[in-house]
Amino acid sequence: MSTGDMKNESVYAQERLDQFLHGRAKEMGMSRRRFFQLLGAGTGAAALAGLPIPGIVSQAHASHVGSTVKPVPADLFYALGSNYEMRWEVMANKGYLVPIENFFVRSHTRTPHIDLSTYRLKIFGTGVENEIELTYDDIMSMAMESETKYIECAGNARKLFGQQGGCSPPGGTQWLLGGIGVAEWTGVPLRDIFERAGVKKTAVDVMASGLDPTVGTNGHVRKPISLEKAFEDDTLVVVAMNGQTLPEDHGFPIRLLVPGWGGINSTKWVGSIEVSETPLYSLWNTTTYVLENGPAAGCSPGFYPCPPPVVKEQTMKSAFELAWPKDGVPATIPIGRAITGRAWSPHHKIEKVEVSVDGGPYQEAVLSKHNIPQAWARFRIELALTPGTHTLRSRATDKQGNVQPDTVPCNRQGYLYNAVVRHDITVV
Repeated sequence: MSTGDMKNESVYAQERLDQFLHGRAKEMGMSRRRFFQLLGAGTGAAALAGLPIPGIVSQAHASHVGSTVKPVPADLFYALGSNYEMRWEVMANKGYLVPIENFFVRSHTRTPHIDLSTYRLKIFGTGVENEIELTYDDIMSMAMESETKYIECAGNARKLFGQQGGCSPPGGTQWLLGGIGVAEWTGVPLRDIFERAGVKKTAVDVMASGLDPTVGTNGHVRKPISLEKAFEDDTLVVVAMNGQTLPEDHGFPIRLLVPGWGGINSTKWVGSIEVSETPLYSLWNTTTYVLENGPAAGCSPGFYPCPPPVVKEQTMKSAFELAWPKDGVPATIPIGRAITGRAWSPHHKIEKVEVSVDGGPYQEAVLSKHNIPQAWARFRIELALTPGTHTLRSRATDKQGNVQPDTVPCNRQGYLYNAVVRHDITVV
């Protein structure tokens, strides 16, 4: 039975983690009391490290040579293996939404080409009364809704852990802050599709599986979410992006939209969705996409990480619409230019954004009228910057009073960096 708000990714992921570890403890003949004694001492997972996850080999930092369908020129993107990070400076003259041609690309392998004539979406599992298969035309015939939301890679800003956060540089894709994008997503509420299959009252978990190439021996990308989150009004089976048919690089023919949760939950190229009466697990909620706050004795690649990770939902951030320094040399901007940027929160509207120059006091920026929850707010500020090099910082606050922190704890996989970021520029 759930012990908290299962629409919240932190609560859901931690509960599933505890259940998973306890299941491992039972396999080892460990009593529930002894398990929680070890867990409380921070040694529970170390004691369980000798049991591999069946069928799972840790590839959290594996690189894949992939390809995209859309052009990804160097003036619009940073190339990061099979991933492409949006350059923030190109957004300075754009509107509220990120155009498809500028939208970041995150792929564990490469963009697949899917034949609509044979495509089927399968809904199955112990949590449904009837297994069903839907064609693309079946889905397109259903009532559609649109949501303007961001999708953000959980590793967005990973590079900043080592560059600014005083941490050992984590492995994985070295995102700055461009693994984020806001779009208008159009599709069918997932709950409406589930109604056709008849979801049981005893169902607890939902897991979509992509049709992209498999990740080594780990199968297709798949990440469970709670049934409660799946039934949220804005959790969609998406068929269109910014008023256009969903592009191949962004999930054609369908993807999920799971607002506020890490981007890995918004599965692309969905071919099947399992609904289960028991908790579901995969590589993407047991070994990768978790927070590890340092090594512990007894851990080894391919085994459950230890100490037990704490998983959290996305975090509030802000970014300037400015180029990053290249090879340590700050980008130049003309004197008198206004400074612009964007700020976002996983739960609420942005209340304010403040900007500091060279470590001085924060000054409040002006926010745009468009300020959609789980999307972002644009900001603009006029600063009396003299010629020379300056360091800018932006700090966001949301409607609930959450404020971007000055520092964040290190974690080995480099997730959820949301500390106030230093951005150097040269005024000429």
